[in-house]
Amino acid sequence: MSATLLFATGNAGKLADLRALLGPGVEIRSLADFPELPEVVEDAATFEGNAEKKARALSSATGLPALADDSGLCVDGLGGAPGVLSARYGPGTDADRVVKLLAVLQAVGHLSGAGRRAHFACALSLALPDGRAFTEVGRCVGEIALAPRGSGGFGYDPVFLLPNLQKTMAELSREEKGAISHRGQALCALLPVLKRELGL
Repeated sequence: MSATLLFATGNAGKLADLRALLGPGVEIRSLADFPELPEVVEDAATFEGNAEKKARALSSATGLPALADDSGLCVDGLGGAPGVLSARYGPGTDADRVVKLLAVLQAVGHLSGAGRRAHFACALSLALPDGRAFTEVGRCVGEIALAPRGSGGFGYDPVFLLPNLQKTMAELSREEKGAISHRGQALCALLPVLKRELGL
């Protein structure tokens, strides 16, 4: 019998990434399975704070172990922005927010060099029905490309360039991305706790 884990997301890309990383030993349910649950307001100042707040709220409401993440893009030349506001950096679609990011970088004169250095950060928090919570953070370092490339991934993946590979995150396979991504690193750090607490 597989363990059941609620992943506090409605983002299909994040859900697919987690399923690929965890494998078949866990039944992963999402927010789509619990439409009656109220949305958790992500008003913490840090990725860790938002992830733990969501995980605790969902675990308390469902009685299930709940995993929540908060992740975003932090650009050196923009003082760490968009940061915790990455998903709300502008109206519209992911592509619209990418266009805004590139325009802002151009407007402040960061056409190349240190100002385009960036990292993805992901805080992943596991909350249990008994009130305990465990949080880990992963980072993936790169830089912002001059234009979007690739058709994979989601969010800012098309402009997040990995200099060592000379590919954007959107040009990687799911397996390649899982091996190096901020979410993959956070999950690897949290994996021993997940295995212990879910009996994997």
